[in-house]
Amino acid sequence: MNNTRFATSIHILTLLAMYPDELLSSEYIAGSININPVLVRKEIVHLRKKGWIDSKEGKGGGNTLAVPARAIMLSDVFLLVRQSAILGRSNDPNPKCKVGKQINKHIDHLYEDAEHAMLKRLSRTSIADFVKQFS
Repeated sequence: MNNTRFATSIHILTLLAMYPDELLSSEYIAGSININPVLVRKEIVHLRKKGWIDSKEGKGGGNTLAVPARAIMLSDVFLLVRQSAILGRSNDPNPKCKVGKQINKHIDHLYEDAEHAMLKRLSRTSIADFVKQFS
């Protein structure tokens, strides 16, 4: 995955879990991540559609977790923001080559195994577990 959506979403959810009694603005969250608030708001839209975040609009508004942090697994966050295979895409090899005509099938299996292993690992960690590292 060559984008930052996973890291940005984890950062947002971690901040909200660490400050459960506060409404955090997209500007505050963006300052922590060191990115433009527009990018934070885009991710918040996805997290809100998933039902993980509640938002209050207007002056004094902000964002909070809509569910307990223990209910959000890192694997679910990854699946929400995933845009492509984690290791990239297959090649476009020469189909007349002994290796070329078979390699994509074998690479695809390798990619699937790697993603399965990663998802298995991420499924053991909730946002609540992740937050404990910052205490």
